[in-house]
Amino acid sequence: MTSDAVAVAPTLELETPHGPARAHLHPAPRPRAGMVLGHGAGGSVTARDLVAVTRVAREAGISVALLEQPYRVAGRRSSPPAHHLDRAWLAAVEQLRAGLLGDLPLVVGGRSAGARVACRTAAESGATAVLCLAFPLQPPPTKFNAAPASRLIELDGVELPTLVVQGAGDRFGLPPPGPTRKVIIVAGDHRLTRDLDAVTDAVGDWLPEALGLAGAG
Repeated sequence: MTSDAVAVAPTLELETPHGPARAHLHPAPRPRAGMVLGHGAGGSVTARDLVAVTRVAREAGISVALLEQPYRVAGRRSSPPAHHLDRAWLAAVEQLRAGLLGDLPLVVGGRSAGARVACRTAAESGATAVLCLAFPLQPPPTKFNAAPASRLIELDGVELPTLVVQGAGDRFGLPPPGPTRKVIIVAGDHRLTRDLDAVTDAVGDWLPEALGLAGAG
């Protein structure tokens, strides 16, 4: 069984237009690429799938920054508007590119709402590839909205190599594959915790190909 433990990481505060963000830094010893991952809307960077993916990425020679959005740093759970998230993310990524990640090939991504941010900003962030964990394709119906709009347009707008790892029972739906998008379905739901080995296997197999890192991992 794969361990999902990652050592306590140093943190770095990053100024954004919407307050300070915080990056939890997991540098690889001899990095060949970088990765920035964001958390879910009400979650944190300690989500088990994010921690597990951080470990497998570092084993592949990829330095990882787990990024807390300003609203979470401030202790709030309610997510701000999408354009606030996107601007804060881009400002933080720019600073990470000026420091820890330099000009390394970059994977951007995250789980759930964090994956949406990474998709919307992929081109502007200068990313090489996008990783989506539990992409929330369509909100479940409510008594006020029986047919919520799909977010597939956010995935389809990404023209880079993209991996989506989705639980078979995810209540937010299952995204389809696309011209540059691979979708791996694993056991479990939106939390992606039932089979973390399957999650890390999918990411570990995809990363070298997406980044052109022959022999990585």
